Amino acid sequence: MIILGIETSCDETSAAIVKNGRTVLSNVIASQVDVHAKFGGVVPEIAARKHIESIDYIVTEALQNAGLSLQEIGGFAVANGPGLAGALLVGLNYAKGLAYAHKKPLIGVHHIEAHVCANYLDESDLEPPFLALVVSGGHTSILAVKDYDTYEVLGSTRDDAAGEAFDKTARVLKLGYPGGPKIDKLAAEGNPLAVNFPKAKVEGFNFSFSGLKTAVMQFMAKNETVPVEDIAASFQKAVVDVLTERTIAASIQYGYKKIALAGGVACNRGLREGLKNACDENGIDLYIPKPIYCTDNAAMIACRGYYKLQAGHTDGWGLNAFPGRMV
Repeated sequence: MIILGIETSCDETSAAIVKNGRTVLSNVIASQVDVHAKFGGVVPEIAARKHIESIDYIVTEALQNAGLSLQEIGGFAVANGPGLAGALLVGLNYAKGLAYAHKKPLIGVHHIEAHVCANYLDESDLEPPFLALVVSGGHTSILAVKDYDTYEVLGSTRDDAAGEAFDKTARVLKLGYPGGPKIDKLAAEGNPLAVNFPKAKVEGFNFSFSGLKTAVMQFMAKNETVPVEDIAASFQKAVVDVLTERTIAASIQYGYKKIALAGGVACNRGLREGLKNACDENGIDLYIPKPIYCTDNAAMIACRGYYKLQAGHTDGWGLNAFPGRMV
């Protein structure tokens, strides 16, 4: 079964073709980072317009790279949320047109579930059940993946997502956009023990990062001589510690011996190292996708679409986009 996936939830226009859910035949991504950098963040209207400009070329290139035609595609999977409403609608309506014209199944894909599925693209031996930590610019969640089609939210952010906190803190540190990679690079040169930033305590396995961002702002206002590298390293340590501690605790409480990391922040060196060390100490297997599958991409959409189709799930022409964080 060959699935064509389409991803336009934020500022990457992507199309990919995946065979049998695990073999990536092509994965093409057009990033808008340079366009939005001058504004210090993603501008929804500009993102939607850029998707309109790019999507036809990106889908065409994905087909060419895979050496396939649209007639050979078995189904069309598309991210329909969460994300920016205008951006999502571009990909959704394009996928509807393809599915209608070629009389093939249309499969709406939950963006967060797709991030989890990115691990299947790299790890042929990974199968449910396992625990997933999804960390991105708009989402921070711990999910119990009970089977290929059953996800349970064990915890999520109560305010800012971890990636959002990285971007906002980078803005405070005057590092520019996107902030996550810049803080990660700077943190490697600093002392993570220089500043003891607070770690919010919320119920269960939930998260809160807005207070940490505020703490960085207040600290900088009173301590102008502290090296920015030390502030970045200390901030990153506070985020990584919370993510790691909650995830390991959830794994132990629910009896999971496998953890899959996913989402754009999964590219963060500090998080990858911190979670790996914690998993090793607790006898837990850790799975982390290649960086190209951590950020928004259509290969993960096609993968999730394949497993939904295998379970008998398809969508009609009334499929709509939904913004927001989780369903």
